[in-house]
Amino acid sequence: MRRYFTEISDGEMQAIDFGNPALEMAALWLHGTGFNAMTYQSLLAPLGLRTKVTALDLRGHGRTQLPAVPSRMRSWHRYRDDVIEWLEKNATRPVVLSGHSMGGCVAVLVAGKRPDLVKGLVVVDPVIMTRRFYFIAHMFPFLRPILNTGHGMARQARRRRAEFPSQEAIKQAYQDRDTFKTWRTPFLDDYIMDGFHRIDENPQDSADQVWRLNCEPKWEAATFKGQRNQPWGALNKIRKKKIPIVVMRPEHKPVMSEKVTDLLVRKNPDLVLKERPNTSHFHPMEVPYEVRDELSLTIGRLIEGFSAGDEGPMRRSLHGAG
Repeated sequence: MRRYFTEISDGEMQAIDFGNPALEMAALWLHGTGFNAMTYQSLLAPLGLRTKVTALDLRGHGRTQLPAVPSRMRSWHRYRDDVIEWLEKNATRPVVLSGHSMGGCVAVLVAGKRPDLVKGLVVVDPVIMTRRFYFIAHMFPFLRPILNTGHGMARQARRRRAEFPSQEAIKQAYQDRDTFKTWRTPFLDDYIMDGFHRIDENPQDSADQVWRLNCEPKWEAATFKGQRNQPWGALNKIRKKKIPIVVMRPEHKPVMSEKVTDLLVRKNPDLVLKERPNTSHFHPMEVPYEVRDELSLTIGRLIEGFSAGDEGPMRRSLHGAG
């Protein structure tokens, strides 16, 4: 594993390489709202046994150092443009672009604007709403609270506790929440590693510590609310450019509704939809081996040129937890 920073127009973005850093990048992973690249280490690291996969901390998340001003967050096109600039500086060829939740939507937006940078897409429960939702968001933004899409999550994010007295206290607080109870080991530990930073000035071994969220609650809330995006236009471009796309959708309370899913399949007949029973929106943390294997197959076919008969089994776990 290798961490490094890349300077873009208004700061630095942190990326984590899994695999031989001398190899060309095969895939780029984008995290969900409030998370970070390191969260998905146990999903991505085994892919580094044969290739190089990179995960990126988006603006306002993880260890990336870019201005994250809530009042300026109008749409996820801000994330899209950051990723495009980062790819222009780091990718030597089109890559498989993949991501979870917000990261899945941002991957779609990137492919729609710069299809030349993307070889294929593997997205897990991407945040894609109805076309009516985006019409209202663009034409009548004052009506957005009536739809309540994103606003409930934003209120919850604003109330999120931002500071803790130790990493142990962080873990105790998070592992007791319903959201994290279905996560496999070691996803929570990996999230905490880059999700918080120590802000006190006491000696390192002092018992008096203060740890603070890297993704500020107000920025997370602004992200949930700032969805004046255009994923349907991006999906049309993806279809016209014939970029292969795999969408993985969980069974329980998926972000993508049945209506959105049906329209997505009708509008993109070459899209591959994989619905997994007994999973929630936190699909990558619950069945990481399935997401990893799908990403492995896509890399094999689109980057390495393998046929179905050439593909071999992937090592399925990093810490024996699946």
